[in-house]
Amino acid sequence: MITGGKMRIDVFFSDRVGIAQEVLAELARRRLNVTAVEVEPPHIYIEAPAVDAAALRELRTQLLQVAGVSSVEPVGMLPGAQRRLYLDALLASQPDPVLAVDESGIVVVANSAAVAASGIGEGSLIGSSMQELIGNPALLGELIDRGYHLPVCEIDMNGEPYMLETMPLHETGGRVAGAVMTLHAPSRMGERLSALHNYDAGGFDAILGSSPEIEQLKQRAARMAMVDAPLLITGETGTGKELLAHACHAGSGRSSEPFFALNCAALPENLAESELFGYSAGAFTGGLRGGKPGLLELADGGTVFLDEVGEMSPYLQAKLLRFLNDGSFRRVGGDREVKMNVRIISATHRSLEDMVISGHFRQDLLFRLNVLSLHVPPLRERPGDILPLAQFFLSRACAQASRPVMRLTQAACAAMLSNPWVGNVRQLQNVIFRAVTMAERTIINVDDLELAQVATPVQPGESNDVTTLDEAVADFEKSLLQRLHREFPSSRRLAKRLGASHSAIANRLRRYGIS
Repeated sequence: MITGGKMRIDVFFSDRVGIAQEVLAELARRRLNVTAVEVEPPHIYIEAPAVDAAALRELRTQLLQVAGVSSVEPVGMLPGAQRRLYLDALLASQPDPVLAVDESGIVVVANSAAVAASGIGEGSLIGSSMQELIGNPALLGELIDRGYHLPVCEIDMNGEPYMLETMPLHETGGRVAGAVMTLHAPSRMGERLSALHNYDAGGFDAILGSSPEIEQLKQRAARMAMVDAPLLITGETGTGKELLAHACHAGSGRSSEPFFALNCAALPENLAESELFGYSAGAFTGGLRGGKPGLLELADGGTVFLDEVGEMSPYLQAKLLRFLNDGSFRRVGGDREVKMNVRIISATHRSLEDMVISGHFRQDLLFRLNVLSLHVPPLRERPGDILPLAQFFLSRACAQASRPVMRLTQAACAAMLSNPWVGNVRQLQNVIFRAVTMAERTIINVDDLELAQVATPVQPGESNDVTTLDEAVADFEKSLLQRLHREFPSSRRLAKRLGASHSAIANRLRRYGIS
């Protein structure tokens, strides 16, 4: 086989002392120009550019006369060259800078990402010392002394921060011959962490509910998602504000970039600051060597969601305001300005306006956060979603608990419709899951729900079991219309009371025979 004008052959032999020399001596006797030889018993691979098909037949005849040679066949590429080609392709495909160094920290191999990150040409990079690249002789000395066994640490190369990960290379006897060093940029780390944290986060389809209130919220949110400006989401605890923030990120132009969330109420000030803004080397005891990027660096190009932003300390409020003004900040303990492109979505269950009046929240920060706003209505204000959500959570809980399909009684449905749901959707989900776990039968009744406030009991003559969700909704709707029709005997007045159209109420009154 001739590839690119070069003949490459594979001489297969029975391994014995001196056979390689005899094969090469035959080539020398024929004065063939050999440009490469690889010996990997029981093979000798030879590259001879001047050998053509006719010469190969003659050479095969001569080599088969050497004791131990059993075949001589053409090959497409020498194995060593093939491995080098695949290795180069593998390194080139890595988006992170990758360097291989010898035991003294001298760069032996570097991929294209490392060349770009170093800011110098490949010819200058190969053969240079890692000390010249990272400017930290103490770190390089410690790497060498500890056989390149060090935890992940942060370094600077060409003015940019990277997290350094090392993997020692050992010779057969165990001696450290060098290491492979991978440099992870904060933005690349952010993409991976975000993918792990948010792999199952959906868009607006993940927001359950079909009531007019929720449909209107999703339509409004979809429009705001495309506007690249700060967004403030308000609503009671358990209404799904973080889910809405996820959906707004997924519907924005930043959807392919990282999304990170920070609960401002869950951490003390110093930890919240380091989580959000990161910290530099030596900022505090127990921190990672060299420092650590914060969520704003990890999410560069993407979105950071600040839950319960009203719980931020005055100091953090001022630092966040600075970032919102010009996109820059300093790490904890750092003296270098960092500039990032991140969209801020914040949420709170508190009235920030009242907090401004009381002096607990900065008015200028509220103006910066509240460029766009969404309000998630509590579950009690959208009763049309209660039973569909309960049915969804019931199916999921049965699957999670490996229970047979269960159903809700009419009394249980009525109880849920009357419950105030102070904890909103999260409370409803917990109530259903607890009932599925603890119920002994496949029918869930009022007592199984363990609600603190139970609905009006079932009227005499009504079935204690319900066949379908539609039947339960119809029964509740009929009972509600019968009760309210006494106070609002006009269909128009009743429609106004329920916030529905006159025709819709009139049709329902006829359907249920209410006059």
